[in-house]
Amino acid sequence: MILLRRLLGDVLRRQRQRQGRTLREVSSSARVSLGYLSEVERGQKEASSELLSAICDALDVRMSQVMREVSDELSLAELAESATAGESVPAPVRPMLNSVSVSSVTGVPEERVTIKAPAEAVDVVAA
Repeated sequence: MILLRRLLGDVLRRQRQRQGRTLREVSSSARVSLGYLSEVERGQKEASSELLSAICDALDVRMSQVMREVSDELSLAELAESATAGESVPAPVRPMLNSVSVSSVTGVPEERVTIKAPAEAVDVVAA
């Protein structure tokens, strides 16, 4: 069985180790006990959304990035699990992303933002 808390803990640990930071440093920044953060990283405790937000802030990483990594690992784990069970499962498909440029409402022409989103999720209305 695949446990989401273990995948999340693995991703958080890797993020921390990439930065060369200790559990103590991150736990202090996130204002969570060292023991609890250790249990979250080992997949022994479920992190609440508030705790996850505090840990991500302490690591200076977007929660969406962490969740994307968890999602990718979950997909791979599901494929591996189904392969060992002899099931035929199609590979996960990511939606095609379309770029949408948005001009600033302040009227400053240099201020542009490009957003990548699934085509079906974006409604574009001409002004």
